[in-house]
Amino acid sequence: MYRSMMLINGEQVEGASFDIIHNPANQEPVAEVVIGEAIDAVRALEAAQRAFPEWSSASQKRRCELLHDAAEIVRERADHIAELLTMEMGKPIRDSRREVLSAADTLDYFAEEGMRNIGDWISTGDTRSIVTKQPVGVVSLITPWNYPVELLAWKVGPALASGCTAVAKPSSLAPVAATEFVMAVNEAGLPPGVLNIVHGSGDTVGAELVTNPISRKISFTGETSTGRWIMEAAARHLKRVSLELGGHAPMIVFDDADIDAAASACVRRAFGNMGQVCISVNRVYVADAIAEDFTERVLRRTLKLRIGDPLDPEVDLGPMVSERQRRKTREHIEDAVRKGARILCGGREPEGSLFARGYYFMPTVLTDVDHTMRMMREETFGPVAPIMRFSGEEEAVRLANDTEYGLAAYIYTDSLRRAVRIAERIEAGSVGVNLGSVIDHHAPFGGWKQSGIGRELSHRGLDEYMEIKHIRLGL
Repeated sequence: MYRSMMLINGEQVEGASFDIIHNPANQEPVAEVVIGEAIDAVRALEAAQRAFPEWSSASQKRRCELLHDAAEIVRERADHIAELLTMEMGKPIRDSRREVLSAADTLDYFAEEGMRNIGDWISTGDTRSIVTKQPVGVVSLITPWNYPVELLAWKVGPALASGCTAVAKPSSLAPVAATEFVMAVNEAGLPPGVLNIVHGSGDTVGAELVTNPISRKISFTGETSTGRWIMEAAARHLKRVSLELGGHAPMIVFDDADIDAAASACVRRAFGNMGQVCISVNRVYVADAIAEDFTERVLRRTLKLRIGDPLDPEVDLGPMVSERQRRKTREHIEDAVRKGARILCGGREPEGSLFARGYYFMPTVLTDVDHTMRMMREETFGPVAPIMRFSGEEEAVRLANDTEYGLAAYIYTDSLRRAVRIAERIEAGSVGVNLGSVIDHHAPFGGWKQSGIGRELSHRGLDEYMEIKHIRLGL
């Protein structure tokens, strides 16, 4: 088995105990992960605090060079990291490799964005104002299991580019690939203590990273309930927080849309990574006039998806990450059926010896759904595509906004006027029009309502790690 250590002050360290990570595809052991305690989080924070003066005073050019070097090391190890990622959380290998390479691109992006991270010189009469940006300090980076490498890169990139030092805590469900990513970044030549990683539970290690006064900012991606607790705890020290929380993304397909493109995007965004994505399509609203045609095309594409061993490069869907996630998906489907929904495909585990020991579940398309059903009110985080009809723009907007979440949404229409009009009325941080992705390194990403606060990616994501200082000069 692979052995995954923690990294504190530039050295790999043991923990108080260890845990075994099992492959969700077959329950075979993948890695032995050392587990830390609160004291390890303290040691890591103290190491980051010691490293902060040197790193924060390093030139932007030096930090840029090291981040570019780190990106190249990650690319060199992409196959190895991707294989670990697939084995620990079940993502198909080609998707895992794409994730790792995207993480390297994120480091490159923020390396260059850090070079442009300059202030302002303001001339007013006989005074001058200098507005500078300075790193906030030591930051705690807490990440989930569904994109353990890419979402960590979204935090590591701007944190290091801004001059902050950091302690990362990956999810206990999938800590191995994230740790390998951190090891690779450190091998670019970071001073000891600049980037640390500690394994452990949220109740111990996570809580210490949030409440310890050494950390001046918390960047968290995960469940909304945990995000609320973090915000409350961070308030005691007036720490900054960036919280990317739950989502419940709607897709609205109007009668003038390219039906084929919309159906293809629906299948890809609803079932990719087994629906275990915060911006997955969770609710599909289709205009009455095209509902039957659209549903038939979604069904046809769904039935072509290949389920199997995620290490097989020809496989589209692997297992879910855990029995807990599979059970929640099953419960949401059963609730919908009891209330009148019809299952067009899926709704159960696949048959055969290949699937006997894994957390597999068939991609599921449902119709005749409504907002009394749990899957239309709660984030399933599973491979389901519930399709509901609407009769006009007002109803479509009302249904899309009828949720406490507001992370992402998708619109398909051939009318530019309608696209802008509807996108501006949707209560979400990102809206995709005629495409199935809202992610762009150059644009901010984050949620409205219960989906969080703060932004990641773009120069706005970098600003989340900076303090603004105004120096006014009298001439």
